[in-house]
Amino acid sequence: MIKKISKIPFKGTPEQEAELKKVIEANLGDPGAVMPVLQGAQDIYGYLPIEVQKIVADGLGMPLEEVYGVATFYSQFALSPKGEYAISVCLGTACYVKGAAKILETLSEQLGIGAEECTEDGKFSISACRCIGACGLAPVMTINDEVYGRLETKDVEGILKQYK
Repeated sequence: MIKKISKIPFKGTPEQEAELKKVIEANLGDPGAVMPVLQGAQDIYGYLPIEVQKIVADGLGMPLEEVYGVATFYSQFALSPKGEYAISVCLGTACYVKGAAKILETLSEQLGIGAEECTEDGKFSISACRCIGACGLAPVMTINDEVYGRLETKDVEGILKQYK
């Protein structure tokens, strides 16, 4: 899966940057520092925009390309911010066979964003995942901690209305 870079402008604060620099300082000298530093950065900012990756690269004295490579390789890292309502559509085998791709397509059309993107107002984000462990309810999506199963494309609009 290719991760998309956010179109939403980065809005980091000086306090967040100071906190990140403390995380970097605590991990300096550790040969595997990039992973815990990126995890800390994501905890601080909620995602890893290129501006944050540059701070990490400079702080650890490593090429930005290497930091970017780690951030894009591991699924735990996000390059786009998550919305107030984070929607995840399961594309695991059971869900996919039962029409999850159409659910994802319908969500994208109704929200005007694709997978791994966030609406400009920061209200909704969509991600595609491999399995959420609710195969008996396929196809399934979650919005934050709420699970919606046995979905049909006609259900999507009504579900979204609950959050608008």
